[in-house]
Amino acid sequence: MQRAGIIGYPLGHALSPVIHTAAYEAMGLDVSYEAWSTPPEDVGAAVERLRDDAYLGMNVTVPHKQAVMPFLDEVEESARKIGAVNTVAKQNGKLVGHNTDRGGYIRALIEAGCPVKGRSVLVIGYGGAERAVAYALAEAGATSIAIAGRRAEGIAEATAHLRATAPFPMSLEEVAPGESALKYACEAADLIVNCTSMGMLHSPAEHESPVPGAMFNRGHWVSDIVYNPLETEFLRLAREAGAKPVAGLDMLVYQAAEAIELWTGKSAPVDIMRNAAMRALGMME
Repeated sequence: MQRAGIIGYPLGHALSPVIHTAAYEAMGLDVSYEAWSTPPEDVGAAVERLRDDAYLGMNVTVPHKQAVMPFLDEVEESARKIGAVNTVAKQNGKLVGHNTDRGGYIRALIEAGCPVKGRSVLVIGYGGAERAVAYALAEAGATSIAIAGRRAEGIAEATAHLRATAPFPMSLEEVAPGESALKYACEAADLIVNCTSMGMLHSPAEHESPVPGAMFNRGHWVSDIVYNPLETEFLRLAREAGAKPVAGLDMLVYQAAEAIELWTGKSAPVDIMRNAAMRALGMME
């Protein structure tokens, strides 16, 4: 048996063990996937442990996606540009950092039928998740990205980071905090993405949306990276306005599938993984 797992602190009720365990069982692989609660001072030791042949690979979640990078032998180019690693793979005797959030997010949009190339996107929120999503959108051919949020400083920092790292030239805009600027940005967008934790189950903002329902229209695609609940308030308001919603669960599943493929060289059973996640969330029998 080989071991794999996820590090973070605190980890809480991570879905990754459920998703990965379902995948390895379906693939006939003898792999134990575990949740490793890892305080910041132990990140280096967690990385070094992977050099043992008993370990297959490791996922990384908050708050370690940046902190893990100096301990790795190499960081794949897109992960380096994003500035965050969520997967560590063993390749040619080296520990290599990857960011599968990037590919997982775009795959979720593609599977939903959401076009990105040549489209205008409004991204709400800034931080690690926003950076992976914004980079992925730029890489997929979005012609303009506007970034909105509650603090002008955070918006400016996120925009500057994307301007410095985007793989292709594109139009970038900072959306000033406030409802009037947000309304204008929504009107100009084809796709609106929530990269905040607003709407997350059991959070103080569980029943809130970063965009009022009146700002959505039938021409919008609307994507949320929050996966629990499956339909957040943000997505509910979008659906009721006639927009086309894309739930966050598929991003979680597809980023996990990409990690499994990096570790094993085999395709991951995404339908089985998605069903396991939905059962764990109480969304199906």
